[in-house]
Amino acid sequence: MSVILDGRALSYQLKESMRDKVRTLFFQNGRRPTLAVVLVGNNPDSQIYVRSKIKACESIGLEGRLMEYDESLSEPELLNIIQRLNGDPEVDAILVQLPLPTHICEQTVIEAIAQEKDVDGFHPLNVVSLWQGEKCIVPCTPKGIMRLLQEAKLDLAGKRAVVVGRGNIVGKPTAALLLRENATVTITHTFTQNLKNHTLSADVLLVAVGRKHLITADMVKPGAIVIDVGLYRDEQGKVWGGVDFEHVKEVASHITPVPGGVGPMTIAMLMENTIECYLHNINKQH
Repeated sequence: MSVILDGRALSYQLKESMRDKVRTLFFQNGRRPTLAVVLVGNNPDSQIYVRSKIKACESIGLEGRLMEYDESLSEPELLNIIQRLNGDPEVDAILVQLPLPTHICEQTVIEAIAQEKDVDGFHPLNVVSLWQGEKCIVPCTPKGIMRLLQEAKLDLAGKRAVVVGRGNIVGKPTAALLLRENATVTITHTFTQNLKNHTLSADVLLVAVGRKHLITADMVKPGAIVIDVGLYRDEQGKVWGGVDFEHVKEVASHITPVPGGVGPMTIAMLMENTIECYLHNINKQH
């Protein structure tokens, strides 16, 4: 039976600690760390996500500014909004909720956010710094995954890590962080042949695909650490992971549940990144 890596419990502890830190920062500097969240359009999932982010901000004393715009907002108009936020000394961190309407180029928008306010860690300069092992804003979900592993005191040096999914938000940046911890990393994707051969070799298996139960117990090496970042919502609205949790937990040494594993850690790391952006901004002003 696996040890369950409980992201909900750890995120609660981290947010408690951050609440005290934010209170201290407010007394020291006269204002709270501020996160601007920009939502364009009426994607129902995006609306749920941004409101949960604003609620998390409020829960630890951060100022969360939700800026909502109609789907008809043009790309130049959105870029102007971002430029204003870049220049606002009281906005420390900027998050533009993805996906954006199809008439807006997401990469152009990501590149328009000031590197030091890019709370998601998606700006090209942050991406380069991540891969080069330099100090940068680390994307929230990969950062949350690594924090879960660190808190469980799991040593990754020399371990074989297999990442299922090569997305820019989770798969690739987590691979970079695993390399930093001296794991030997393989990234698999939709064109990978004999996926099972790869997953069975993994001491650490990270699954970042939106497909229900892609990974079954016969694909997991006994004693492996399994991190499930997959998210699939069925017609009834029930959320499933990319790993068959009930069966894989009998094989793995450690495993994250869905929900309640990586998801809460993503929000906690967003709060932590906002505080880091604030500290950078405060230091720059003094």
